[in-house]
Amino acid sequence: MRLSQPRWPHFLPRRWVVASATLGPVGRRLPAPGTWGSLLGLLYFSVFFQRAGTGAVMVATAIGAYLAVGLCGEAERYLKKKDPGEIILDEFIAIPLCFLGWHSWLRLAPPWVLLLAGFGLFRFYDIIKPFGIARLQSLPDGWGVVVDDLAAALAACATLHVCAWLVSRGGV
Repeated sequence: MRLSQPRWPHFLPRRWVVASATLGPVGRRLPAPGTWGSLLGLLYFSVFFQRAGTGAVMVATAIGAYLAVGLCGEAERYLKKKDPGEIILDEFIAIPLCFLGWHSWLRLAPPWVLLLAGFGLFRFYDIIKPFGIARLQSLPDGWGVVVDDLAAALAACATLHVCAWLVSRGGV
């Protein structure tokens, strides 16, 4: 199976595509745009998914990821750069995956601690790209932009689950 760039973004105005992929001026004007995109993703999770179940987060993220693949891939083409830092829709869309199953952690720590831990772990995995995450960037077009962030979010989620398990067992 060959992944290909969705065609639907070709029909959208260039300015709209780039503004969506960069979250407006956030990705283009602020320093450390990936961090700002991640913070906006944290806000997105907190407002829309904090009380949602795992299924709702997964469905919303799958839809968002497909839209992000199209928009980010098209924005890459317009900007003539491979996975440029100013494209931050990928971080924004991926962050909710960090918190899959987070309801079970709420008895172990205050919500702000969990949100901060998830954010920090996501940024760590997104920047360092261990466990083959770096190889995912070589996927074609918008797939390479988005999928590595989804993997970083899942790595952060797994780490949070391991930490929660250790804390619940008295191991930490």
